Amino acid sequence: MESDQLRTFISVAELLSFSAAAKELALSQPTVSQRIRRLEDEVGRTLLDRDTHGVRVTADGETLLRYARQIVRTTDEALARFTTPQPSGRIRIGSADDLAHNQIADILRGFRRTNPHVSIEITVGQSPALARQLRAGRLDLAYVRHDPDMPDGSLIRCEQLVWAAHRSFVWDPQSPLPLVTYQPGSPTRAAAINALETAGIAWTVACAARDINGILAAVRAGIGVATFPLSMLPQGLTVLNVSHPLPPLGTVDFVVLTESAARPSEPVEALIEEIRRHSLQ
Repeated sequence: MESDQLRTFISVAELLSFSAAAKELALSQPTVSQRIRRLEDEVGRTLLDRDTHGVRVTADGETLLRYARQIVRTTDEALARFTTPQPSGRIRIGSADDLAHNQIADILRGFRRTNPHVSIEITVGQSPALARQLRAGRLDLAYVRHDPDMPDGSLIRCEQLVWAAHRSFVWDPQSPLPLVTYQPGSPTRAAAINALETAGIAWTVACAARDINGILAAVRAGIGVATFPLSMLPQGLTVLNVSHPLPPLGTVDFVVLTESAARPSEPVEALIEEIRRHSLQ
């Protein structure tokens, strides 16, 4: 069954008129009649009853009409997929290291599937540093934790922060809480310390790390407690329960930052859309 035949059949079946279908399709009425006749010969069934009173779709015609609509819709989608120009070029991405640990891989996989001609450069680091690189023109987009010193950006997700540790970790509340945290200047380090001091809980930095890999190594070794967004809790760690009287940490926003001076390029817009789509899963 040819696509032109099916499109003509759909038009006649919906308009119940050969002349109206010919006008809609910019064809002559004999061409419309010829296509319908060939289609009926091909399927070996009468699809349309025609008499002096008009046109009626037969039971076989109703059945074929459902298939015809599906076939034409799928054909149109396939043609659009392969005839629409695909973005190309290069995109420089900055990702907060905790996002890179368990989010970015899925995002880039989805982006690559629909944008195979775009080359990718990715920089993983702390959110404030990535925001500075973006302002300096060394990145096209940064997916980061929001910090008060940053521009607002485009909100992607709001995450609950939790205290987490290895299951072997044991803490005596009479002793200072051993923290595994980033170097001074980290917003999450500040959030943890502020929460503990507000609650009157003594603390000590048991391990300071420069990146998420250092944090994970120390926490998995049972050295101390760290903070993580709840949905990004790394494998092998557990949220500290009520047996550990630790204060709530509040939430953290993850945002996409782009250069505000110019409209994002097509690849950047496509990546932002993929980030948004992933955040809904």
